[in-house]
Amino acid sequence: MRGRLLTVLSYDGTAHVCPAAPAAVCSVAMDASTLLADFAARHRRLFVLTGAGCSTDSGIPDYRDLNGDWKRPSPVTYQAFTGDELTRRRYWARSLVGWPTMATARPGASHRALARLEASGRVGLLLTQNVDGLHDAAGSRQTIDLHGRIDTVRCLGCETRTPRARMQQTLRARNPAWAALEARAAPDGDADVEGRDFASFEVPACPLCGGMLKPDVVFFGESVPRERVQAAYAALHEADAVLVAGSSLMVYSGFRFVQAAVAAGKPVAAVNLGRTRADDLLALKVAQPVGDALTALAEQLAA
Repeated sequence: MRGRLLTVLSYDGTAHVCPAAPAAVCSVAMDASTLLADFAARHRRLFVLTGAGCSTDSGIPDYRDLNGDWKRPSPVTYQAFTGDELTRRRYWARSLVGWPTMATARPGASHRALARLEASGRVGLLLTQNVDGLHDAAGSRQTIDLHGRIDTVRCLGCETRTPRARMQQTLRARNPAWAALEARAAPDGDADVEGRDFASFEVPACPLCGGMLKPDVVFFGESVPRERVQAAYAALHEADAVLVAGSSLMVYSGFRFVQAAVAAGKPVAAVNLGRTRADDLLALKVAQPVGDALTALAEQLAA
């Protein structure tokens, strides 16, 4: 099933057929929105997988460049966060400064378009790799937050979950000098606060059991909860096709669902600027800004 058809569309809407695809598939330029709408019309029940590209219009930076490589140092691992006190201090200091960007972010065009597609019965499940909660805020209801939610804090001792906003109040009260800092926003609610001594930063413990507090998100080196993965696979089984939106699929936790779809004979389309890990598995690739492409898709299907 590999490489059976790959149409790559540039920003101006020009379509180019991958050399591995049959020449008769698309020998002339076609409109990007028409091709994507045709894909969605032929496969009415979509399994949608979204990534950071959906949230950049909301002011939340992404991790990777057009080649799928890191733009910045890789995120903190679960092992480093739980095993090193200075790493935790650094994490929470950056989070204190960067949290307002995440807290005030609002849904963008891609989130609103996907909510419209769900409301029209086109989306069976939206599986997001993002932790910002913006799909939910836009009105999508059939969703799974594969990597958790940054707006919640979890105690690793007693498993109590509390709002991240409450943690922010405590962090600010204990670290007033840090609270006054301004820095460039970084992905997933932190900020580029470097060249400082983090040793004196105070990190609160769980007020109930004294346990370690961690954002309720899946860090690198940590496993996605099994029930989320099983629920996603169940929805994929019921879907007619997969639509990837704003993800390079470089992280295996998301890429595996594309692999599973292709193995089951389900076509996969992707809307993403730049290379994806699944380029040789795609039936269609639209290399356009996600918000523009999905808005056009929602409008065409509604018409």
